[in-house]
Order: sequence, then structure tokens, then C-alpha cells
Amino acid sequence: MLIQAAGLALLAALSPTALLIAAVYLGSARPRLVTAFYLAGAVLMSLVMGVILLAVLRSANLQRPAEHTPRYGLRLILGILLLAAAVVVARRQSRPPDPSKPPKGFVGKMVADPAPLSAFLVGLLVFAPGVSFLAAVQVIATARASLDLTVIAMTIVVVINVLLVWLPIVVHLVAPGFATRHLTAFNSWLRAHGKLILICVLVAVGGIMVVNGIYGLTVGR
Repeated sequence: MLIQAAGLALLAALSPTALLIAAVYLGSARPRLVTAFYLAGAVLMSLVMGVILLAVLRSANLQRPAEHTPRYGLRLILGILLLAAAVVVARRQSRPPDPSKPPKGFVGKMVADPAPLSAFLVGLLVFAPGVSFLAAVQVIATARASLDLTVIAMTIVVVINVLLVWLPIVVHLVAPGFATRHLTAFNSWLRAHGKLILICVLVAVGGIMVVNGIYGLTVGR
């Protein structure tokens, strides 16, 4: 359960937007303070939504042996939806994003003027849960695990989900110059290949969920 949930959380963490914003904040006048508030918002949103999703799924008692078919049926449906989303993204024609510019819209305006409060709000908005994060939480929610193991698993998922926020901060603390140079270069590459990365993540997570769902439904308890 831990390995599967962590793997899905890692796929959920691969967000070019999250890394781009971290790069912008680390290049601001108060890099550590602003990025710390961004991290706080990201962690809070991930934790609160993770607990809510966990409670909702657990309320359906999908972790019980008698709910074997609904549990794996849910995983199969999530997987099919993710694969369908990958097809939609692959067929969609979009202009390649400018790696040097922050996201457009309301979030982009807040990122363009770095400040602690706005960074906290950006963290909340950017880390609103996606399907990949939901998939990681449902693995925990539908597992027959103790409370201690559930808490550990949720903590791991939340930490991994915000990986592209706290990892740049750690690198910047250890080696500011190295972080500035390489984070900018990596961010440019990530933004340039953002569509392909998204498709790969959707296919990977969707494939895992479909295989797991089919296996559970065909093999039985």
C-alpha cells in the first residue's frame, strides 16, 4: 500500500506550474520567506483535502472485505477516466508555453508580485487536488490498514505531493547559486515538455489503476 500510494503521489507531484512558481519566488527579493509561505499553502491544501477525501472514501467502507468489488471497480473507473483524459490532452492543439513567463490569469497576477500572503494563496490554489492525488489517497482509504499506518501513508503522500516546492527550497538553502542556475534550466525544459509530461503521467497513473482494478475484479478476494 505504501509503495503504490507513494508512486501515485510522485506522479501527481510532476507539475511544471508548481516548479515554475517556485523558481519565480526563489528569484524574488525575499526568496526564502515567500517560498516558505508558498510551501505552507501547498501543504495545507494537500493535507486538508487528503483528510477529507480519506474520510469520504472510508465512510463508504471500501476497505472492508465485503466491499471488494466496489473497491476495485472504483479503481478501474478512475483509471479509465485518466486514460480518456490523456487522449483528450494528446489531441488538443495548444501553443507551447513561454518558459520565462508565469501562468496567466488570477494566479499569474499574484505570482508576478511576490509577497508572503499571495504566495500562501497561490499554494492553496495550485495544489487543489487532481485525479492523480485522488488515486493516491484512494489507495490508502481502501486498504485494510491501522490508524498509525494510515497516518504515515498520508504524511508520505502529502510530502511527496509538494516535492517540487520543498526540494527547490532545500537546494536553494544549501547552494543558492547552483539552485538558481539549474532550477531555471530545468524549469525551462519542464515547461517546454509540459504537455508530453502530462500525457505520460495520465497514462502511467491510468494504466496502473486499470490494471489494478481488472486484477482485483478478476482474481477475487
